[in-house]
Amino acid sequence: MPALPDAATPTHCPYCALQCAMTLTPAPDAVPAVPTVEGRAFPTNRGGLCKKGWTSPALLGSPDRITAPLIRGADGTFREAGWDEALDLVADRLRETRRLHGADAVGVFGGGGLTNEKAYLLGKFARLALGTSRIDYNGRFCMSSAAAAGTRAFGIDRGLPFPVDHLDAAETVLLLGTNVAETMPPFIGHLTGAQAAGGLIVVDPRRTATVRLTENGQGMHVQPTPGSDLVLLLGLIHIVIAERLWDEAYVAERTAGFPELRRSVSVWWPERVASETGVPVPQLREIARRLATGRGTYILTGRGVEQHVDGTDTATAAINLSLLLGLPGSQHSGYGTLTGQGNGQGGREHGQKADQLPGYRKIADPGARRHVAAVWGIDPAIIPGPGLPAAQLLQSLGQPDGIRAFLVHGSNVVVSAPNAAQVAAGLAALDFLVVCDFFLSETAAIADVVLPVTQWAEEEGTITSLEGRVLRRRRAVSAPPGVRDELWVLHELAERLDAPSTFDVDPEAVFEELRLASEGGIADYSGIDYAMLEAGEAAYWPFPRGSAGTPRLFADRFGHPDGLARIVAVAPTPPAEPLNVDGGLTLITGRLLEHYQSGAQTRRVPELAAAQPHARLQLHPATAARLGIDHDALVEVVNGRGTVRCRARLSVDIRPDTVFLPFHFPADESANVLTLDAVDPISGMPEFKKSAVHVSPVIEAVDARPALEVVV
Repeated sequence: MPALPDAATPTHCPYCALQCAMTLTPAPDAVPAVPTVEGRAFPTNRGGLCKKGWTSPALLGSPDRITAPLIRGADGTFREAGWDEALDLVADRLRETRRLHGADAVGVFGGGGLTNEKAYLLGKFARLALGTSRIDYNGRFCMSSAAAAGTRAFGIDRGLPFPVDHLDAAETVLLLGTNVAETMPPFIGHLTGAQAAGGLIVVDPRRTATVRLTENGQGMHVQPTPGSDLVLLLGLIHIVIAERLWDEAYVAERTAGFPELRRSVSVWWPERVASETGVPVPQLREIARRLATGRGTYILTGRGVEQHVDGTDTATAAINLSLLLGLPGSQHSGYGTLTGQGNGQGGREHGQKADQLPGYRKIADPGARRHVAAVWGIDPAIIPGPGLPAAQLLQSLGQPDGIRAFLVHGSNVVVSAPNAAQVAAGLAALDFLVVCDFFLSETAAIADVVLPVTQWAEEEGTITSLEGRVLRRRRAVSAPPGVRDELWVLHELAERLDAPSTFDVDPEAVFEELRLASEGGIADYSGIDYAMLEAGEAAYWPFPRGSAGTPRLFADRFGHPDGLARIVAVAPTPPAEPLNVDGGLTLITGRLLEHYQSGAQTRRVPELAAAQPHARLQLHPATAARLGIDHDALVEVVNGRGTVRCRARLSVDIRPDTVFLPFHFPADESANVLTLDAVDPISGMPEFKKSAVHVSPVIEAVDARPALEVVV
């Protein structure tokens, strides 16, 4: 392992896919040795960081770090063990599971926070060392609908097909289902041009921090009923066509499928759309006209419109609207989707997904199998076929013909997966559970073996940002003694399992292999190397060998063989369960500024935990009055999947028919106990954003109530 730098280390934030640049400076006299952090000039963040970024080094010195392998004893408690004992045990149990139940009885679950190198090697390990098809990752809960829609329409899936700073010159930006002011605050610096032009349009059932950016003449808030985004988009498309606002030359020359779309949206006249979405007809017309006539127009989607059982079709409708307006590939306009997790883009490109091989190749494609097998030095016949998407994979845990042994890397499924109580029950029913983590997360706490691994600033590797730019992650501090990198863990297990091919421990060597495996694929990294990234060159994929990369996609052609984008007619489907029945409400979930994902990291940062220590149910005062709920009262949120107990937060920023819970908290405050594991049939995305619930006050002793806060 290379020596640590004596001075400051340039790297990137460990959290969201904006991947803000930062500099870590050693603090040799500090115990533990937590570096200081400064923002660094970079196109995405321009030196700024959010609360999570500024406090990220605190994780490196957390007293909660696991620093030795943990093995659960016969009495149900953990004991510390040596690495050889732990890895021997893991290998023996995995081998025995395969012998008794077959290779597909072993499952692997990855994460969108793993480096490209780890994601690549984990996919290779699952398919060669374990021989299983049962691998997927938590990015299925994040980007899968947008990815499926982008691939279907454009023939390629890159979250933003243009650099983030191209948004600076935009005069109109439509944000659908994303609260960037809280989820990636430095991003809002790229919206100031649209604000100044009065063209920031935010679609959200809540009045969020992002919505507030539209105030004072800077834009418009569109507040539809939860889950009606597809109908809203179909209505906008109807208006664009009816008023001949579409770019006829662009549609004729660069797309296929317009006649079918035109017929399909004829039934979505403005008055009907208004009745189903709650968005007034004049506002619908104003949006359509602004999008069509504004200079520098961008349409951006986020999880709020994608995390539904019709999420792929909703994202497709947004793409259809952008194609009608001639935005994709335009020099000054565009369409994109905002990747959430730190390496959500790269993590889905190189082998963690159930149906993919490195380079965004389809695992069922014989040519793709031959190419990757040649790089791995194996017979392509031994590569398993497609597996199960994440929700179905988790549903199979502990089932007689399902997963019996499970390895989890970079994810906390007990908190982050839909229908979380059922997931916890499935994990408890396993014969064997192994978790790689640096803290004892809620998932690690129920494992049979926990393997302590390095954190972001303790490792080398690459990550790929939301704009498709490959970045270097650099080692700035030493990991605690006893902690190991996951590349080493996979190498050691592969050796014990007599895996074919090689499993290198050096991240640069793994990246060199990844380059070869991706070559010629949709996500081609073959022209990128560590020396280029060390020198600070911008590396946007696809980056074939000998090219200069592709900062902006679709200037001349789309990714389909004929170069045309596909306009795909879509239509609404019934909700996964009845909503707003018998006094019930619709639950939507999302993030808070201070926390990230399952909260396993941010809940361990004192400053962030103090600011948001618990989940709060946001509900409208009129709804609270109807239900007899006071501000800060203890409430129960209930449906057939589970119960959440938390404090109420009354706010006029939410619709009276809707309640909101953040999903960062465990146990009785876990929002995902209430969410559905019904999935989009195309992407496998679960229904996170639209769950039927009933809310009621809980009678408690007077002295049990905390001090009241000011109602916002």
